[in-house]
Amino acid sequence: MKPRTLLRHFKESFKSLARNGWMTFASVSAVTVTLLLVGVFLVLMMNLNNVASEIESDVEIRVHIDLTANEEDQEVLKQQIQNLPEVETVDFSSKEEELKGLVDSFGEDGGAFELFEQNNPLYDVFIIKTATPQETITAAKKIDELEFTHKVIYGAETVERLFKVFEIARNVGLALILGLVFTAMFLISNTIKITIFARRKEIEIMKLVGATNGFIRWPFFLEGLWLGILGSFVPIGIILTSYYYLIDLVQPRIQGTFIQLLPFYPFAFQVIGILIAIGAFIGMWGSMMSVRKFLRV
Repeated sequence: MKPRTLLRHFKESFKSLARNGWMTFASVSAVTVTLLLVGVFLVLMMNLNNVASEIESDVEIRVHIDLTANEEDQEVLKQQIQNLPEVETVDFSSKEEELKGLVDSFGEDGGAFELFEQNNPLYDVFIIKTATPQETITAAKKIDELEFTHKVIYGAETVERLFKVFEIARNVGLALILGLVFTAMFLISNTIKITIFARRKEIEIMKLVGATNGFIRWPFFLEGLWLGILGSFVPIGIILTSYYYLIDLVQPRIQGTFIQLLPFYPFAFQVIGILIAIGAFIGMWGSMMSVRKFLRV
């Protein structure tokens, strides 16, 4: 396409936006309302994924080594665990380190456990991380069958339930976002269709004097693009402003817990990019679907 022709299409698309002011407002409003809902669910999903990833990354397997195992037996057991395809790292924690950790975890009350320093009842432990959190259960079952494994601890029921909850939440959130996007595409398509219907005579005349489908389609394509992008500005402003103040309000109260909100940067740039991209796609798709019918003259 020649630069002059492309420039003409840009000018026509801007003229059409100004000439059809009320329809432009209606189309932008349709995108705005839907993208606001999409944006809210997007923020929730991104933070949920962050929390889920943090919790999943903390999931580990603790293997209590049998008291009858000597250093050589421990080394053999460690090698067997490392050879499992699901296992990423294996760290050793002596029973002395385990006791010290127990004492430290109770703070001032931990002094009571110092009585066990001379006769430590705890076990030497292997702390294992799997390549992916979902492989924890499989790896734990395999390790439990190895010799010199006294006990395998990974919170079986809690971990399984946790993974199921996160999986359901992610799928539901994704389905809601996709549903809202398709709703927006339907709304913008119908709104733009009304605009194009009012200009059907113009399209028919252009077709009759020899204009190609592509030549007619381009201004509408660009018009839909601008409508989608314009419709994303208000949701971006509302969502990012609300999120900024939400961080200030909530973050100090959840400090130290497993729930941590995503930092404002680079989160803000991700939201801006995603919402503008969705808005642009919705607008372009709506225009293309609407104008296609009137190109059949």
